[in-house]
Formats: sequence, structure tokens, C-alpha cells
Amino acid sequence: MTEPRLYRAPPALLAGRNILVTGAGAGIGRAAALAFAAHGATVVLLGRDQPRLETCYDAILAAGGPEPVIQVLDLKEADDAACGALNAQIVEHLGCLHGILHNAALLGPRTPLEQYPSARWLDVIAVNLNAPFVLTRALMPALRAAPDASIVFTTSGVGRRGRAYWGAYAVSKFGIEGLSQVLADELANTSSIRVNCVNPGPTNTAMRREAYPAEAPHGNPDPERIMAAYLYLIGPDSRGCTGGSFDAQAR
Repeated sequence: MTEPRLYRAPPALLAGRNILVTGAGAGIGRAAALAFAAHGATVVLLGRDQPRLETCYDAILAAGGPEPVIQVLDLKEADDAACGALNAQIVEHLGCLHGILHNAALLGPRTPLEQYPSARWLDVIAVNLNAPFVLTRALMPALRAAPDASIVFTTSGVGRRGRAYWGAYAVSKFGIEGLSQVLADELANTSSIRVNCVNPGPTNTAMRREAYPAEAPHGNPDPERIMAAYLYLIGPDSRGCTGGSFDAQAR
């Protein structure tokens, strides 16, 4: 199997494919949306900040990519009705969905669990874990309508081994790893949908800078430089690869 972080995507890898990216307004989500569009995908840009989504939309068009779709949704409020309506719109206007990148996340407080505010805990779990479940469940008809499809969850090193003070963020990423494994096992023999996780590693994003304020931000790669693993896992060259959790950077 190709090592995802070393993958070299052909220019037309995603031509004719429709891919939804959550958190597409900034950071890794924006970089992924631009990369997917640059390789031919029609990207559904999902996020809560419309101006940021519009900026990403403009950047895709300026680079010559297919016209994307903007979908404004606050994932804290992502319920069955909203996500079901999104599935209906995708099927009506695009026909099917070839991929989802679940990337949107909240960091939450970096504090001991004993002092963790309950309301903040519920918000982080809602966005980082509950919303990916609700959204994936609702979009299954659009995914099943594609000849093959890929679901990719952005995970974290603290979702593989817990560390002090990472609170709800770490717990949510443990949940994402479990959700991915369960879903991959359920779909392996009943569909052509593959499911994997990718850990971006230290990356120059706003979330990383918030989590590590004393760290020199430019010591980490910009999101655009870690896209190989995302392109491999979202694209058709990863057919047959499911149930895995991969690193976007060498450890």
C-alpha cells in the first residue's frame, strides 16, 4: 500500500468528484478544499463563517478550479433535519457525494478535567464528535449513490494516547478513532465506501498556535504542505484501504 504522506497525486485525481469539507473556511480545511479543487473536485465548502467560506470560494475560482458550493452550518446545531436537508440538496444538484473530510473542530480549554467547564465540554464534544456522526449518517444516501466513496476524519496524536490538560478535545478524538473503526467495519462488506483517519501532526494553524502559544509557529509546516495524505485517502487510489489511522507527517 502507498504510504499516504508520500503520495504524489496526479493532476486530475478528483476530476468529476464531489467532496464535502467541514471547517473549509480556514486552516487545514481550507487547504484541503483548495487542494481537492486543484485536482478537479467540486467541493462543498461547509462551515459557520460565511465570509471565510466566500474567500475560499473565490480562491478556488481564481485558481481555475470547478465552481464550489457554499453551505453555512454551525456544527454545534447540526441535527438530523439540517443534515438531512443537506443530503437532499447534494443528491438533487450534484447527484452523489464521493467523499467527506470531517475536519472542523474546537480546541476547548487546556485545563485539568477537575476544573473543566461542563458547558465547554458539551460544545467540544458536539462539534468534534457528535456532528461528524450526525452528518455522516445523514449523508449516507449521497455517498452510496457514488461508485466509490471515502470518509476521512481528521484525528490527533492526543486521540491515540491521552495527555494531561487536553480535556474534551482528546476525548473527542478518541471517539473519532472509534467511530471511524466501527463505521469502516460495518461498511467493508456492504458498500464501496472506505473510512479512515489522518493525523495532521504539528501544523501552522490557528488552533496549533492557540494550543502552543510559546511555540515558534513557522517551525511547523503550513497546511498546504501536508496535503498528500488527504489527497490519497479522499481519492480513488485509496480504494481497498479502510479502517486505518495515518500520519500526514513523519514522526
